Amino acid sequence: IQSWQTEQGTKVLFVENTMLPIVDIRIVFDAAGSRDGELPGVAMLTNGLLAEGAAGKDAQALAELFESVGAQFDNGSLRDMAYVGVRTLTDEKYLDTAINTLADVLSHPDFPRAAFDRELARMKVALEARMQSPADIAEEAFYKAVYADHPYAQPSGGTRQSLEQITLEDIKAFYQQYYVSANAVVAIVGAIDRKQAEDIVQRVMAGLPKGSKPDPLPEVPELDRAQTIKIDYPSKQSHIYLGQPGMKRVDEDFFTLYVANHPFGGGGFTSRLVDVIRQDRGLAYSVSSFFLPMQAEGPFIINMQTRTDQTDQALSLLKAELEKYVAEGPDKTELDRSISNITGSYPLSLDSNSKLLGSLAMMAFYDLPDDYLDTYIANIRKVDGGEISRALTDRIDVDNMVTVVVGNGSE
Repeated sequence: IQSWQTEQGTKVLFVENTMLPIVDIRIVFDAAGSRDGELPGVAMLTNGLLAEGAAGKDAQALAELFESVGAQFDNGSLRDMAYVGVRTLTDEKYLDTAINTLADVLSHPDFPRAAFDRELARMKVALEARMQSPADIAEEAFYKAVYADHPYAQPSGGTRQSLEQITLEDIKAFYQQYYVSANAVVAIVGAIDRKQAEDIVQRVMAGLPKGSKPDPLPEVPELDRAQTIKIDYPSKQSHIYLGQPGMKRVDEDFFTLYVANHPFGGGGFTSRLVDVIRQDRGLAYSVSSFFLPMQAEGPFIINMQTRTDQTDQALSLLKAELEKYVAEGPDKTELDRSISNITGSYPLSLDSNSKLLGSLAMMAFYDLPDDYLDTYIANIRKVDGGEISRALTDRIDVDNMVTVVVGNGSE
């Protein structure tokens, strides 16, 4: 991995890979849902409008430019990060068109009124669809209960109120504040050399002002009590979320907690939750647990669906298994098997340009060390049972969890 920082304050991570004559580029901004402020959905809408018109060209013209050289444009907005990018052939006659078009989309969006109205209407339809999905209802209620007034509490797709309030001027103001060089990182993987990579970054970012990074997100307060939320929904299954704030992406316990979760609920069909709840009791087809580390403390979540009339039994068993696991941790067989599984499958997470690009973008965005990928397996193997017991006891408070159940209350 080669890394550098541009004069405008943009961090770049680059890996040269000459196996195929393609290059993947991703520009990531701290401009996602956590920066929505009083208008949930404004970040997602801004990102979605970038390619709907730029430098005087409409969405059709931009799409045709990418397609004319076989390039694939990509963009998205999550809770922590928003991104734009392209995959293109490295032959100069194709590369130039793809890079120039990407630069226009990023630096000269037109934000046409018709596109704004259309995308806003689409988000309203998507919101109504989420409100008809018990899984989405449970997830939104969980984040709201866990994060209260923190930015992570807000749904990235907006609320009914916010989608009625967002204006085109709000979109332009959000873009001007957050889509700046100092608030960006760039990841590049492909069949180009360092000089070409530097030239691409310069061309793509040239039209953006330097700007500045936003203030760090506020700390996530610890939960001081248990809370159970039951939402009535006419379904044959209950959707259950159980959890609390977990860890940051740069947390010193990242590897310990990641390994700790694997034998409990993160190892698929080999995990303890699947053994106890699915295999032994037949209470659920799917049950899992995971940490979702972000800039601030992302959540620790246990998620399952069960037949409505079995909800109380399944939830009681779920909590009992969590209490037992926090108190005792994994046994040696579970731990050895989990470490072997994690390290054995790790190369598959880097076996393509696009997967490696995602890892580089994550590393740059969270400011992880450049040797993160090289030391990953060693860091996993260093985790032992004592560390896990200490981390679980310190970080998982079984007495102060949020529980959300969405299902048919009459059953």
